[in-house]
Amino acid sequence: MKQIQVVKIGSLREPDPNRRGEIRTVQAPEYEMGPEDVKIKVAYCAICGSDPHLAENIFGWDPPFGVGHEISGVIADMGSKVNKKGLKVGDRIAGNFLKFCGTCYYCQNGQQQFCEFANESNRAGMSEYITWHESQVCKLPDNVDLKTGCLLEPISIVVRMMDKINPRFGQRIAISGGGPIGLLALQALHMFGAANITVIEPIANRRELALSYGAANVLDPADCNVAEEAMRITNGKGYDTVIDCSGNTGAAAALPAITAKGGMLMYAAMYPNQYEMPINLFKYLYLNEITACGFYVAPYAFPRALQIMPRFNLAEFTKQVYYIDDAQEAFEAQISGKYLKILINCNKGL
Repeated sequence: MKQIQVVKIGSLREPDPNRRGEIRTVQAPEYEMGPEDVKIKVAYCAICGSDPHLAENIFGWDPPFGVGHEISGVIADMGSKVNKKGLKVGDRIAGNFLKFCGTCYYCQNGQQQFCEFANESNRAGMSEYITWHESQVCKLPDNVDLKTGCLLEPISIVVRMMDKINPRFGQRIAISGGGPIGLLALQALHMFGAANITVIEPIANRRELALSYGAANVLDPADCNVAEEAMRITNGKGYDTVIDCSGNTGAAAALPAITAKGGMLMYAAMYPNQYEMPINLFKYLYLNEITACGFYVAPYAFPRALQIMPRFNLAEFTKQVYYIDDAQEAFEAQISGKYLKILINCNKGL
């Protein structure tokens, strides 16, 4: 079957072709299916902002290895013991790319995100077919099509984000980074009744989208002093919650200064694995009592993500589609920042 893989380690932005990473479409064996597994004919797999980082060897995997985890598809076959969720061949599905074992210390301690065996199930979603355990699979509602369905995983990330920041009605909130997660978070916070949401984003059309999704203010960090503008907007108080969705180390380091006393500062992106951010602990964590945190994946979030999904405005997220044969072109478009979100159509006709 066709599958998109990292075949050479290196940054996709590296100008030297000898050092640049490479992602391309190759032939790969299909995944085996066990008695509790579901074989999925993949319709769409969206490119996540983390996918190009895999080519940079952020997890230390040896190439070649497949990529992609935001999928939708149709059930093509099922094992003999798939009987707990009412699934059947032909169902349209999405779901969680990780299977939590349920038996390790962390799964038993209510911390599935740290499951010691979860990565054993991490299979490449940018494939014509993929095999998941029944527990990973969610049947899509009738009013969610396959194009939109592949966004269930990023919406689950936003559900987990809301769980951790616990937004309250009437808060002032800043989001650094108006990419897919930032704009999904904006929509979720608008549902929660945030009084003033500011989005910090250098790309003009993403700032326009932010305004259309409910942002009260948008800031271009290339055109203003973000800290000064933040204090002007909040009457010198800072934001009750600040969320970094940019993954930009320069942006991340500036965010404690715009977080209100007693506020929440969340780093909700993937960062270079050797990056260490300086922070004045006396000023921000001691005197200002800021709570700083991050998060990894989205345990316990998929059922709620599936229920809330139809309330998100997702039309702009599904406009740009490439076919599975066009991997290099798709990833060049991804790192260009030209499109909000890019989908890979893994099987024409779906």
